[in-house]
Amino acid sequence: MSNSVETNHSAKVEGAINSMSEEKKEDILSSFEGFKSYLGNKVSKGEKLGMNEEQLAKTAQKVADYLAKHEEPRNREENLLHELWKVGDKEQQHHLAHMLVRLVQ
Repeated sequence: MSNSVETNHSAKVEGAINSMSEEKKEDILSSFEGFKSYLGNKVSKGEKLGMNEEQLAKTAQKVADYLAKHEEPRNREENLLHELWKVGDKEQQHHLAHMLVRLVQ
């Protein structure tokens, strides 16, 4: 992705999350299984739109960046992911995003 396309994509991802109701966020984030299910549905939709694993991982990375900055972990699994995200550099975070995509495929 070019820098301007990536910036636009980041804005779309953040806009979609920001427009989500607090109740919907709570439903998704209250359990790790709920989070995996939500992410799995989004990955499936992305695949149907022709996104490859790299594009899916970049999107997952944008979501994880947002969650790390704006949402508190609501369970042990999310806390572990949050802590790993905080200590990782950008490359490690990108690898973790790939693993999350694979986890829910």
